[in-house]
Amino acid sequence: MDHALTSLLAASIAFVGSHFALSHPLRAPLVRALGEKGFLGVYSLVSLAAFAWMIIAFRAAPIDGPGRGSTGGWIDASLLTIVALVLLLGSFKGNPALPDPTGQVTIPKSARGVFRVTRHPMMWGIALWALAHILQFWSTRTLILGSAILILALLGAHLQDRKKEALLGAVWRDWEEKTHYWPRFQHLPGAGMATWLAAILVWLAVTWAHLWLAGIPAGVWRWIG
Repeated sequence: MDHALTSLLAASIAFVGSHFALSHPLRAPLVRALGEKGFLGVYSLVSLAAFAWMIIAFRAAPIDGPGRGSTGGWIDASLLTIVALVLLLGSFKGNPALPDPTGQVTIPKSARGVFRVTRHPMMWGIALWALAHILQFWSTRTLILGSAILILALLGAHLQDRKKEALLGAVWRDWEEKTHYWPRFQHLPGAGMATWLAAILVWLAVTWAHLWLAGIPAGVWRWIG
């Protein structure tokens, strides 16, 4: 295997492994030793370092596959990334999995918006983003990077459920009964007009910046310049 690909694989393993280790078995002892703020500092530094290593290795790795897909592939990837943004943006409102500054966990009385699709809209949004890139930019380096992000998002969501069940017991299990791990995409229209509009605007901005960040025009900018 090419040296750069080996480095990318190692960086991806470090990125995913450090997230799981720090979020689960190492979290409690490190919080006891460093305090919550100290732990968050270590977590952030390790995550940023592993992510930076992964991006540097990705840029250095060769494109050994067909690369960019067809026009139809671009349309499919665009639709996937718009849906990913709907899930991601919708996840910031009323999400009981997000940290609360008050330390309280508020479980919604019913699943609304993107939570009718899945109780892990943020994680599934990230996973769909990764899947779109794997399908559209097929190469070994994209497969390694995208797979790492997919595993982190979807296995991380599963492990988050297990952790919340242990911490919150019946409260979290009640939320699980109201929602789904696997997405019910038929409920996407219920995300709300404002969320869809925001997702499309963000998608236009991100795909416009894609040319400057990755050197490849994406989304509608491939056709309108």
